[in-house]
Amino acid sequence: MLRRRIATALLVVAVISGEAVLTSFAAPRGSAPPPTPVPPHGSLSPFPRSLTTPADPTASPALTARSALLADLTTGDVLDEKAPDRPVPIASLTKLMTALITVERTNLSDMITVDPRAVFRRRDYGASSILGLKPGEKISVENLLYAMLLGSANDAALALAIHIAGSEAGFVRLMNARARRLDMTHTVFFSSTGLDDRGRSTARDLLRLIRVTDAIDGFDRMTATRFRAIPGPGGRDRRIENRNALLWLYPGTFGTKTGSTALAGSCLIASAARGDRRLVAIVLGAPHESFSDAAALLAYGFGGFTRRILASEGDDEGTIAIRGGAVPVVAGVALSALVPTASIDHVRQRISVDPRAAFPPAPRSRVGTLVVSIPGLTIGSVPLLVSVVPPPPASPGPWWVRAGMSLGRSIAGAVRAISP
Repeated sequence: MLRRRIATALLVVAVISGEAVLTSFAAPRGSAPPPTPVPPHGSLSPFPRSLTTPADPTASPALTARSALLADLTTGDVLDEKAPDRPVPIASLTKLMTALITVERTNLSDMITVDPRAVFRRRDYGASSILGLKPGEKISVENLLYAMLLGSANDAALALAIHIAGSEAGFVRLMNARARRLDMTHTVFFSSTGLDDRGRSTARDLLRLIRVTDAIDGFDRMTATRFRAIPGPGGRDRRIENRNALLWLYPGTFGTKTGSTALAGSCLIASAARGDRRLVAIVLGAPHESFSDAAALLAYGFGGFTRRILASEGDDEGTIAIRGGAVPVVAGVALSALVPTASIDHVRQRISVDPRAAFPPAPRSRVGTLVVSIPGLTIGSVPLLVSVVPPPPASPGPWWVRAGMSLGRSIAGAVRAISP
């Protein structure tokens, strides 16, 4: 299926320079997130006005959330985790799958007519987080995506689901099928909005999802937008704001999504960049708000890790013994990884020999693996390839030949000893 790409202006991300990580990120004047309305007609996700991160960025932070994960967004390498495979409700993080399917099956410029089933009445569950769509209203897919990703508009998610699949139930089937193709093995969806808390996912599964959406052209531009004016049917613009407070409070943040229900607690996926490093923090089930946990994880990722070249392709890794002889080997690929700064002096290398390897091996064949680790964590591995095939070892022959050769060597030694 042809993926429709989100059209693109590139997001220019603000990054922090310097070596130190501040204990507290205070927002510059005028850059703090605006106060968010309270129920019954406003947001369920109040903004914090400031964030405090641990004083020591080299130590893994203590988290309040039920589940969390910190990863390199580019490589997928996991840097820190807390119960990452525990299935929990994810609230409006569900809308990231709704957005993915929308981008894959529609064009941003498509205009849709709002189905009455997508319209929320005043007292409906979820009506505190809506765009305010009207039956029969015509609106672009792009504006619905903005409303859903920035303001977590439940009516926008429903409108897209019904437009694409004819019903929310049909769309949920598409969501679950897409999750299976992404190998999100602990994930099940029951709604396009995340309002149905029977839906479950894990931090590790969500990492798979967010790496796919991150690869879509312009998706980060959309989730990094702070405000969006969306035309209403009466001619007045509806102004929505991004609920990810880290966009204001944590330098370098460029997305991605918040979520909250009474059962799910506070959930957040936050992506940030510093230099050429791009990290993502996934926080699920925080008891109060998830922004502090996410900021602490990002601070740890940027301040607590150092990139190290652990092997270079073609490096001489010595000689290893295989069945029937010994062969010189080289690293088959390069290995570069983020290593906890506190563990830099504890990096260890171990060679694992392939039990199937036997003499004579084929040139450049794999005969073992170089495993790189620190205490408690395997960082990565490198295949070891035969660099040169040496001549086969001399056959020792039958016992009487070996005995004769040994006797001959002894006599020759004695002759040399008495010779003038």
